[in-house]
Amino acid sequence: MKLEEIIKELESLSSPEDVEGMARFGINPQKTFAVRIPELRRIAKSAGKDHKLATELWEAGYRETRILACMIEDPDLVTSKQMDRWAVEFDFWEICDQCCMKLFRRTPFAYQKIFEWSMRDEEFVKRAAFTLIAVLAVHDKKAPNEKFEQFFPLIIRESTDNRNYVKKAVNWALRHIGKRNINLNQKAIEIAEDIHKIDSKSAKWIAKDALRELKSDKVQKRLGNNIRKNK
Repeated sequence: MKLEEIIKELESLSSPEDVEGMARFGINPQKTFAVRIPELRRIAKSAGKDHKLATELWEAGYRETRILACMIEDPDLVTSKQMDRWAVEFDFWEICDQCCMKLFRRTPFAYQKIFEWSMRDEEFVKRAAFTLIAVLAVHDKKAPNEKFEQFFPLIIRESTDNRNYVKKAVNWALRHIGKRNINLNQKAIEIAEDIHKIDSKSAKWIAKDALRELKSDKVQKRLGNNIRKNK
């Protein structure tokens, strides 16, 4: 598929009402067709993996073209510089999260970028670091516990960031680590309890919300069932 073909299809799927609805969620109405994710998946499947097209889609700058870029980009061809370049252009949580879920987690630089981006000041670059932790905690099933324990200091350090999209991602990362297995669950609970002692509104929210889920009967039962199955 060509960029022009994709733009035409996105235009055909768009409606003024949907664009107006997107605007209420903070998305620039001039930069969205308000096309739903299932439709974007269908288009991406038709396009296949295409590095050149992905670059063109990203540079087009629309919500949909950037999400499509993440879907069709070949992770083996992604460079560290490309990841940095795309990350600094995140201007909305959805683009950030879709890029981490669909593409960045599959690159060889995913773990490296977590450490680098967690130190950045830009809200969505920092969010990307913790979104990657959460996504890898779900999908990198063969990774040892140590891979995720190394992120606890980052989670503690950034728990005082009061920005909405950062604190939610920090919370997301902590909860997902703590749901991998019973050992990480216990350690994540300890970390959350330590975070709760910090004199920070965001830290206390992150800790309270994480503890509620990590200590819940649902999570504890699931992790306990996993233990019995693995014996």
